[in-house]
Parts: sequence; structure tokens; C-alpha cells
Amino acid sequence: MTDKTLHIIGAGLAGSEAAWQAAEAGVTVVLHEMRPEKMTPAHKTEGCAELVCSNSFRSDDHEHNAVGLLHEEMRRAGSLIMRAGDNARVPAGSALAVDRDVFSQEVSETLAAHPRITLKRGELDGLPPEDWQHVIIATGPLTSPALSEAIRGLTGEDALAFFDAIAPIVYKDSIDMSKAWFQSRYDKPGPGGTGKDYINCPMNKEQYEAFIDALVTGEKTEFKDWEKDTPYFEGCLPIEVMAERGPETLRFGPMKPVGLTNPHSEERPYAVVQLRQDNKLGTLYNIVGFQTKLKYGLQTEVFRSIPGLEKAEFARLGGIHRNTFLNSPKLLDESLRLKAMPRLRFAGQMTGCEGYVESASVGLMAGRFAAAEILGRDVLTPPQETAMGALLNHITGGAESETFQPMNINFGLFPPVPVQETPNGKKRKLKGNDRKKFYTTRALTGFDEWLARVAAAMRSAA
Repeated sequence: MTDKTLHIIGAGLAGSEAAWQAAEAGVTVVLHEMRPEKMTPAHKTEGCAELVCSNSFRSDDHEHNAVGLLHEEMRRAGSLIMRAGDNARVPAGSALAVDRDVFSQEVSETLAAHPRITLKRGELDGLPPEDWQHVIIATGPLTSPALSEAIRGLTGEDALAFFDAIAPIVYKDSIDMSKAWFQSRYDKPGPGGTGKDYINCPMNKEQYEAFIDALVTGEKTEFKDWEKDTPYFEGCLPIEVMAERGPETLRFGPMKPVGLTNPHSEERPYAVVQLRQDNKLGTLYNIVGFQTKLKYGLQTEVFRSIPGLEKAEFARLGGIHRNTFLNSPKLLDESLRLKAMPRLRFAGQMTGCEGYVESASVGLMAGRFAAAEILGRDVLTPPQETAMGALLNHITGGAESETFQPMNINFGLFPPVPVQETPNGKKRKLKGNDRKKFYTTRALTGFDEWLARVAAAMRSAA
């Protein structure tokens, strides 16, 4: 029956995770994806959960990092995205990076094999039909114009948007290893790593200054009139935009030379370009932090000026695409339903979260919330002390709607750490790793309790 079916629009990270969670809870799901009938400017395949920007899910340290904590919460909640990410892992120091093709293939095959999930191809050219009583819209940053216009008409809001940029990918065998070398910063192995997980290309001062000049003066992709006032997302700035902020910006950002020793020279590098493995075979490496809107021909010229990349061959050049998101604090309720039409939920980047795992985690919550509603159970939201609860609170009311911008998960979204009392009765504030460990320990305790409450509600409703 249509009133018991959950329709999910968009088979990206959020939509795929939402479909998995709802189906695992016992709900019939129809997952709608317009690709390949209609492609986007950034996607290359028809696969579910295709990664179009970086191949990194960022830090996997669940004891001292908010992103790693989100990873762990998702794993404990049976996340398909995290399971596929772990299975597609490639070396990346303390980060979780994946072979993007292996990752997408596993997500696609797992969803296709689920008996309660049907994947339907084709574009939705407006609001979902009225007889779809339970819908999650997870169309992501590249929502089709027809659906975007329908949502805008329903909410009365002007579209909110920002730009994301994409970094280039290099064939490993085209890198000159007589100039470059393998090493992670400070030789940290991280989970799944060896301490030699990045390829490093050194620059002296003269080479760095010439590189900065080329970035600043080089010809960039031109925006259309309607795009010119659209801001960049601060967490994914084009490298030339960073360079324009000052000549030393990149040396204290993605090109910082700290924690690295060049085995080919006794001279300390003035700056270092790092490349991270992009696929399991180790044949492709992406240039870390080198998102760009430089024109294609110039990219090849500028990036080949980097020592070790003089003969680099590119599997993909950098690019830029426009993201769209809702003013979620104003438009969505605490369980991600659209206040103007509660049969519609939203998930993923459209809600104003930013990042792969953030998008997938909102999909996870939306899928669980929708399933609870369909099955007649209470919709239980995770506590704010958890990473998921903190992110949910931020996008559904914790942020100011007037200044709302996309946000990665970070400890600043969590309730504050209380002042601690020492055994001798004195007060002290936790700092550094002790403070971070408090956040993560408190979060995982609260998350396990939430999962237990959800399981108990399922049993009582059965």
C-alpha cells in the first residue's frame, strides 16, 4: 500500500543510507534516482553513493575527533555507508579514505539485493505525488532544477547555495619518485596505514612563490551572472582562492611542510604538496587540498610545475559545482520533516550539513525516523551529547536561520564540557585530548542508550 511505502528521492550517500536503515527496520522502500537517464554536471556513473569530490571520509579517530566519533556512531547503528567505506579502505594515515569505485559498487549491490528495496530510475519533475505519504528528499547538492523550483515554491524561500570545488587526480606511475617520497606527517600510521601513506612533493621558496603567482594570476572558470554572488564553502575552498588571501596561506594550510623529512635532500622543504591514494590498486592519487576552478589547460601547466609532477598524467582535472541547501532551522522540524508539508522529510547536504559522513548520518536518522513513523512507533531522536544529535540539533534549530551556512560536525556543536572537580575539591577545566575524550566518551554512552531505547520501542510495537 502506498501509505506504508517510503519513497526516497536520490541515491547518493544520504538516500542510500536512509533506504538501508528503513528497509532494515522492516519498511518497504522505493529508492528513486534520475541517473543515468539524466546526469548531473559532477557525476560520472549511475552508481549509488558515487563520490564526486574527495575520496576521504576524514579522521577515523573516534576518541579525539568529532568526525571519527560520527564514524563510530554510524558503525554502531549498522550503517551501510560505513560498512562499505571500511571494506573499500585505502591507506590514508589516520583518515578513512576509500577506493571510490569499490565503495559505490558495494553500496549499489547491497541495496539491489535487499528484498524490501526497489531502485527506480528516472527524474522527478516536481513535488512527489500526493499519494506518496512518506517521502525523504535526499537529492543532494545537485538537485534537478525542476525539483528545486518545486521546493522553492512550497517553502517561499529563495534558494540558498554555495560552491564546492573538486581536486585533480594523478596517475601514480607518472609521478617522479626521485623527487617525491612516501611519508605521513610525523610518520603516523593511523588505522589501515603504515606511516608512509602520502606521496610528498617538496618546494623551495622560489618554486613556492612562482606557484602562488601562477595560481593568483591564472585564468579561472567564469561564473554566470546568477552565480556571481554565491559564496564558497569555507571547508572546500579552491586553492587559488586560498592563495589570494595571502602568500603564506597555503604554507600554513594544505602545503605546510611540518612533520616531513625529504630523503632526497638535506634541505628542509619550504612547502610540500601531498597526494593521497585514491583507489585500492594504488594506481591513482589525488592532490590533497587542491580543489580548483582554474581552466583545464592551465591546471595541467600549473600543477606540472610542482617538483615530482613535471610529467604528471591526470585521470581527472579539478572542477567546481554549485550546491543547494535549505534554511533548515526555519523550515524543518526536529525529525527533519518539512513544516509546510510534513509528509516530506529531507536528508543529506540539502539540510545544510557538509561532508560525506555528515550527509550519510542525516540520511541514517531520516530513514530511522520515517520507519518509526510508518510502523507506528515513537520517533526518538538521539541526544544532543552525541555527534548525530549535535548535528541534528544544529540544522533543525540550534543555528540562527538568518545566518545559516553549511556545517561540518565539530565539538563546537556539542553541549559544553562541565567544569570538573578534582579529588581535593578544586575546580578545573578539561583541556586538549582530555577534553576531546570527555566529549567522545559521553557521546558514545548516550548513543548506546539511544540505540537501546529505539530497540525497546521496536519490541513493544511488534
